[in-house]
Amino acid sequence: MKAQEVQVIDKVAAVVGGNVVLQSDIDMQYAQYLSEGNQPDPGVRCMILEQLLTNKLLTQQAAIDSIEVSEDEVDDNINNRLRYMTRQAGGQENLEKFLNRSILQYKEEMRPAVKEQLVAQKMQAKITEKTGVTPLEVKRYFEKIPKDSVPNYNSEVEVGEIVIFPKLTKEEKQPFYDRAESLRMGIKAGDDFGTMARLYSQDPGSAAAGGDLGFFDRSSGMAKEFTATAFRMKPGEISKVFETEFGFHFLQVLERRGEQVRVRHILIGLKPSDASMERAKKEIDSICTRVKEDKLPFSTAAALYSGDEMTKYNGGMLLNARDQQSRTTYIPVDQLDAADFAAIDTLKPGEYSQPFTFTDPQTRKEGYKFMYLKSRTAPHKASLETDYAKIKNLAEQDKLNRVVSEWFEERRKTTYIRIDDEFATCSELKDWVSSPQTAQVNK
Repeated sequence: MKAQEVQVIDKVAAVVGGNVVLQSDIDMQYAQYLSEGNQPDPGVRCMILEQLLTNKLLTQQAAIDSIEVSEDEVDDNINNRLRYMTRQAGGQENLEKFLNRSILQYKEEMRPAVKEQLVAQKMQAKITEKTGVTPLEVKRYFEKIPKDSVPNYNSEVEVGEIVIFPKLTKEEKQPFYDRAESLRMGIKAGDDFGTMARLYSQDPGSAAAGGDLGFFDRSSGMAKEFTATAFRMKPGEISKVFETEFGFHFLQVLERRGEQVRVRHILIGLKPSDASMERAKKEIDSICTRVKEDKLPFSTAAALYSGDEMTKYNGGMLLNARDQQSRTTYIPVDQLDAADFAAIDTLKPGEYSQPFTFTDPQTRKEGYKFMYLKSRTAPHKASLETDYAKIKNLAEQDKLNRVVSEWFEERRKTTYIRIDDEFATCSELKDWVSSPQTAQVNK
């Protein structure tokens, strides 16, 4: 009876060549979609199946071309997914309840699909690795755009920043250390760790989950002091209070699995004193004055003094966060933080703002910064003269899409494909059921 139940649940949704797509493959990815806080949408199942069909074709070719991925690559990808899913679900316990299985079980179930996806990505990268565009192709691409479809670009700016965070003395830090130590001693005396984390931890990403950070490895991007502490402890142990750039923490190791560890922690963030803020203000005023008087180049000042790790090694210049692939410094003004926009709004290119206070959106740390306006463009319709880099990116993407589409079209013509009737109405799959080799399952 059980075998029959499994057969009904885990039916074949599609066949691609010698490979099958199971209903459970679709269900697992749909469950992940829901666990990320998305609303139920039957159409998503169509998109999932389309992606799985795509992966099957790519992995078939990858096997011929001897393209592989390492187990470490698979582990890293799965761990990153699970960390995100755990945060979205509000903790590991909530996620396991939602999935109706343990994280370890779900991880093992995910492994084949994730490995296949990574292999497919490598195969697609190989298909397009020699695809580039010449200046002539960029020009021809732009000339083919209908006049009424030429993109309009908002005003864009190139801006830099130098950031100074206040540095607290040992005496100024002591009350925050004492607060963390008091909570730690209370827990060792019998207070519930999860309850104390929910009430007092200042880590917005884990407090609601009782401080639980889920599993992570040594390369997960945690603060180095945090990682070092977590990996030298045994399950059940509670650490001493230690400091990172975020403040004072203590943690408890909940579980070890090979090179992964699951911990929960409590964070007491540092609040700058009036004296530390005054010291930071004097420091940034001095730097700003030297830059304005041409005694110190802005890029050099950023590299030497700025506390923003994202910009200090880029000459202090901000990158367009929505166009990370091209690493462009041109940023639409509507993407700027309101305070940054206010600081540069009245500046002319080449000018600097006065220092002002701000709060880092990631770490919530208070500090001072001043802005540099390198250039500003007015709203305009795209042209090759002013927007060559953007048009080149569009032309490259168009060519990549065409190369990939042509590759798939050829493979679909020569590959036997069957799709279950349940997905017959999926518009995304119309190209997959049009060839003579394609049939519908159950017909």
